[in-house]
Amino acid sequence: MPVVAAAVCPHPPLIVPEVASGAASELDDLRAACLAAIDALATASSILVVGSGSTGAYDATAGGSFGAYGAPGVRVGAGPAVLPLSLAVGAWLLDQTKAARLPRTYRAVPSDTAPADCVALGQEIAESNERVGLLVMGDGSARRSEHSPVHLHPRAELFDTTVADALRRGDVAVLKALDPELATELQAAGRAPWQVLAGALGATTLSSGVTYEAAPYGVGYLVASFT
Repeated sequence: MPVVAAAVCPHPPLIVPEVASGAASELDDLRAACLAAIDALATASSILVVGSGSTGAYDATAGGSFGAYGAPGVRVGAGPAVLPLSLAVGAWLLDQTKAARLPRTYRAVPSDTAPADCVALGQEIAESNERVGLLVMGDGSARRSEHSPVHLHPRAELFDTTVADALRRGDVAVLKALDPELATELQAAGRAPWQVLAGALGATTLSSGVTYEAAPYGVGYLVASFT
Protein backbone atom coordinates (compact mmCIF):
# COMPACT_ATOMS: atom_id res chain seq x y z
CA MET A 1 0.00 0.00 0.00
CA PRO A 2 1.53 3.35 -1.00
CA VAL A 3 0.55 5.14 2.24
CA VAL A 4 3.31 3.74 4.43
CA ALA A 5 2.81 6.08 7.40
CA ALA A 6 0.44 8.82 8.49
CA ALA A 7 0.33 11.47 11.18
CA VAL A 8 -2.67 13.45 12.39
CA CYS A 9 -2.06 16.85 13.98
CA PRO A 10 -4.11 19.96 14.80
CA HIS A 11 -3.28 23.38 13.38
CA PRO A 12 -3.61 26.12 16.01
CA PRO A 13 -1.38 29.05 15.03
CA LEU A 14 -0.32 29.21 18.70
CA ILE A 15 1.72 26.05 18.17
CA VAL A 16 4.29 28.33 16.53
CA PRO A 17 6.27 29.81 19.47
CA GLU A 18 6.65 33.24 17.85
CA VAL A 19 2.86 33.47 17.58
CA ALA A 20 2.23 32.29 21.14
CA SER A 21 4.99 34.54 22.50
CA GLY A 22 5.00 34.36 26.31
CA ALA A 23 2.43 31.55 26.28
CA ALA A 24 4.49 29.26 24.03
CA SER A 25 5.24 26.82 26.84
CA GLU A 26 1.52 26.10 27.29
CA LEU A 27 1.59 23.99 24.12
CA ASP A 28 4.96 22.32 24.66
CA ASP A 29 3.34 18.88 25.09
CA LEU A 30 1.22 19.29 21.96
CA ARG A 31 4.16 20.52 19.92
CA ALA A 32 6.33 17.62 21.05
CA ALA A 33 3.61 15.07 20.24
CA CYS A 34 3.19 16.53 16.74
CA LEU A 35 6.90 16.49 16.00
CA ALA A 36 7.26 12.89 17.18
CA ALA A 37 4.33 11.77 15.01
CA ILE A 38 5.74 13.56 11.96
CA ASP A 39 9.23 12.16 12.54
CA ALA A 40 7.74 8.73 11.87
CA LEU A 41 6.90 9.82 8.31
CA ALA A 42 10.61 9.80 7.46
CA THR A 43 10.27 6.20 6.23
CA ALA A 44 8.25 7.43 3.23
CA SER A 45 9.66 8.62 -0.08
CA SER A 46 7.46 11.73 -0.23
CA ILE A 47 5.09 13.67 2.05
CA LEU A 48 1.59 14.89 1.26
CA VAL A 49 0.14 17.43 3.68
CA VAL A 50 -3.68 17.52 3.70
CA GLY A 51 -5.73 20.16 5.51
CA SER A 52 -8.87 22.25 5.33
CA GLY A 53 -9.02 25.27 3.04
CA SER A 54 -10.21 26.41 -0.36
CA THR A 55 -9.62 23.77 -3.00
CA GLY A 56 -6.01 23.74 -4.09
CA ALA A 57 -2.99 21.57 -4.76
CA TYR A 58 0.42 23.10 -4.08
CA ASP A 59 3.99 22.05 -4.73
CA ALA A 60 6.94 22.24 -2.36
CA THR A 61 7.67 25.88 -3.18
CA ALA A 62 4.29 27.13 -1.91
CA GLY A 63 4.66 29.63 0.88
CA GLY A 64 2.75 30.48 4.00
CA SER A 65 2.89 33.36 6.47
CA PHE A 66 1.95 33.84 10.11
CA GLY A 67 1.80 37.60 9.77
CA ALA A 68 -1.96 37.63 10.33
CA TYR A 69 -1.31 36.01 13.72
CA GLY A 70 1.26 38.53 14.91
CA ALA A 71 4.45 36.88 13.64
CA PRO A 72 5.25 38.45 10.24
CA GLY A 73 8.81 37.14 10.41
CA VAL A 74 7.71 33.51 10.42
CA ARG A 75 7.22 32.07 6.96
CA VAL A 76 7.31 28.65 5.34
CA GLY A 77 8.21 27.82 1.76
CA ALA A 78 10.04 29.94 -0.77
CA GLY A 79 7.10 31.13 -2.83
CA PRO A 80 4.20 33.53 -2.30
CA ALA A 81 2.12 33.00 0.86
CA VAL A 82 -0.72 30.97 -0.64
CA LEU A 83 -1.07 28.11 1.86
CA PRO A 84 -4.16 28.17 4.11
CA LEU A 85 -3.53 28.06 7.86
CA SER A 86 -3.86 24.28 8.16
CA LEU A 87 -1.20 23.66 5.51
CA ALA A 88 1.07 26.48 6.72
CA VAL A 89 1.10 24.98 10.23
CA GLY A 90 1.72 21.55 8.69
CA ALA A 91 4.65 22.94 6.73
CA TRP A 92 6.08 24.64 9.82
CA LEU A 93 5.85 21.44 11.86
CA LEU A 94 7.29 19.35 9.04
CA ASP A 95 10.28 21.70 8.78
CA GLN A 96 11.22 20.87 12.39
CA THR A 97 11.47 17.09 11.81
CA LYS A 98 13.57 14.40 10.13
CA ALA A 99 10.91 14.16 7.41
CA ALA A 100 11.70 17.73 6.30
CA ARG A 101 14.28 16.39 3.82
CA LEU A 102 11.65 14.53 1.79
CA PRO A 103 9.86 15.91 -1.29
CA ARG A 104 6.49 17.34 -0.32
CA THR A 105 3.21 18.51 -1.78
CA TYR A 106 0.07 20.00 -0.25
CA ARG A 107 -3.64 19.49 -0.76
CA ALA A 108 -6.40 21.73 0.64
CA VAL A 109 -9.89 20.26 1.08
CA PRO A 110 -12.90 22.58 1.58
CA SER A 111 -14.69 22.05 4.89
CA ASP A 112 -17.99 21.39 3.10
CA THR A 113 -16.63 18.57 0.91
CA ALA A 114 -19.00 15.60 0.97
CA PRO A 115 -17.73 12.55 2.89
CA ALA A 116 -17.81 10.36 -0.23
CA ASP A 117 -15.65 12.86 -2.10
CA CYS A 118 -13.17 13.02 0.80
CA VAL A 119 -12.91 9.24 0.85
CA ALA A 120 -12.50 9.14 -2.94
CA LEU A 121 -9.63 11.63 -2.71
CA GLY A 122 -7.99 9.46 -0.08
CA GLN A 123 -8.34 6.41 -2.29
CA GLU A 124 -6.78 8.34 -5.16
CA ILE A 125 -3.83 9.22 -2.91
CA ALA A 126 -3.42 5.55 -1.99
CA GLU A 127 -3.11 4.64 -5.68
CA SER A 128 0.15 6.55 -5.97
CA ASN A 129 3.21 4.64 -7.09
CA GLU A 130 5.26 6.33 -4.38
CA ARG A 131 5.66 5.43 -0.72
CA VAL A 132 3.53 8.27 0.64
CA GLY A 133 3.73 9.70 4.13
CA LEU A 134 0.45 11.47 4.87
CA LEU A 135 0.35 14.45 7.24
CA VAL A 136 -3.29 15.20 8.04
CA MET A 137 -4.00 18.54 9.69
CA GLY A 138 -7.30 19.01 11.50
CA ASP A 139 -8.75 20.48 14.69
CA GLY A 140 -11.59 18.95 16.63
CA SER A 141 -14.58 20.93 17.84
CA ALA A 142 -14.05 24.61 18.65
CA ARG A 143 -16.97 24.45 21.11
CA ARG A 144 -15.51 22.42 23.97
CA SER A 145 -15.89 24.96 26.80
CA GLU A 146 -17.40 28.29 27.77
CA HIS A 147 -14.04 29.81 26.85
CA SER A 148 -14.04 28.35 23.34
CA PRO A 149 -13.98 30.54 20.23
CA VAL A 150 -17.72 29.73 20.01
CA HIS A 151 -19.84 28.94 23.06
CA LEU A 152 -20.00 25.44 24.54
CA HIS A 153 -21.94 22.78 22.63
CA PRO A 154 -23.22 19.72 24.53
CA ARG A 155 -22.13 17.31 21.78
CA ALA A 156 -18.63 18.71 21.25
CA GLU A 157 -16.72 16.50 23.67
CA LEU A 158 -18.47 13.31 22.52
CA PHE A 159 -17.68 14.14 18.88
CA ASP A 160 -13.99 14.60 19.64
CA THR A 161 -13.87 11.47 21.80
CA THR A 162 -15.46 9.47 18.99
CA VAL A 163 -12.78 10.67 16.56
CA ALA A 164 -9.99 9.97 19.05
CA ASP A 165 -11.24 6.45 19.68
CA ALA A 166 -11.49 5.81 15.92
CA LEU A 167 -7.93 7.04 15.38
CA ARG A 168 -6.70 4.96 18.31
CA ARG A 169 -8.26 1.79 16.88
CA GLY A 170 -7.59 2.61 13.23
CA ASP A 171 -11.36 2.40 12.65
CA VAL A 172 -11.76 4.01 9.23
CA ALA A 173 -15.48 3.14 9.12
CA VAL A 174 -16.18 5.50 12.01
CA LEU A 175 -14.16 8.28 10.37
CA LYS A 176 -16.02 7.81 7.09
CA ALA A 177 -19.34 8.06 8.92
CA LEU A 178 -18.67 11.43 10.58
CA ASP A 179 -21.64 13.74 10.00
CA PRO A 180 -20.55 16.84 8.03
CA GLU A 181 -23.51 18.89 9.26
CA LEU A 182 -22.71 18.13 12.89
CA ALA A 183 -19.03 18.83 12.27
CA THR A 184 -19.96 22.23 10.83
CA GLU A 185 -22.20 22.98 13.81
CA LEU A 186 -19.36 22.04 16.16
CA GLN A 187 -16.81 23.94 14.04
CA ALA A 188 -14.62 20.84 13.76
CA ALA A 189 -12.20 21.76 10.98
CA GLY A 190 -10.70 18.28 10.85
CA ARG A 191 -13.73 16.39 9.56
CA ALA A 192 -12.93 16.52 5.84
CA PRO A 193 -9.16 15.83 6.21
CA TRP A 194 -9.88 12.93 8.58
CA GLN A 195 -12.19 11.41 5.98
CA VAL A 196 -9.48 11.79 3.35
CA LEU A 197 -7.25 9.85 5.74
CA ALA A 198 -9.92 7.16 6.08
CA GLY A 199 -10.04 6.73 2.30
CA ALA A 200 -6.26 6.64 2.02
CA LEU A 201 -5.82 4.04 4.74
CA GLY A 202 -8.55 1.70 3.51
CA ALA A 203 -8.13 -1.74 5.09
CA THR A 204 -4.78 -0.70 6.53
CA THR A 205 -2.51 -2.97 8.50
CA LEU A 206 -0.64 -0.01 9.98
CA SER A 207 -0.45 0.23 13.76
CA SER A 208 -2.25 3.25 15.17
CA GLY A 209 -2.15 5.24 18.38
CA VAL A 210 -3.21 8.59 19.86
CA THR A 211 -0.45 10.45 21.66
CA TYR A 212 -2.26 13.68 22.57
CA GLU A 213 -5.91 14.36 23.33
CA ALA A 214 -6.94 17.60 25.05
CA ALA A 215 -8.82 20.87 24.60
CA PRO A 216 -6.52 23.45 26.23
CA TYR A 217 -8.28 26.49 24.76
CA GLY A 218 -11.74 25.01 24.33
CA VAL A 219 -10.73 23.50 20.97
CA GLY A 220 -10.20 19.75 20.60
CA TYR A 221 -6.63 18.85 19.63
CA LEU A 222 -5.69 15.29 18.65
CA VAL A 223 -2.37 13.81 17.61
CA ALA A 224 -2.26 10.31 16.15
CA SER A 225 0.28 8.19 14.36
CA PHE A 226 -0.07 5.33 11.87
CA THR A 227 3.11 3.35 11.24
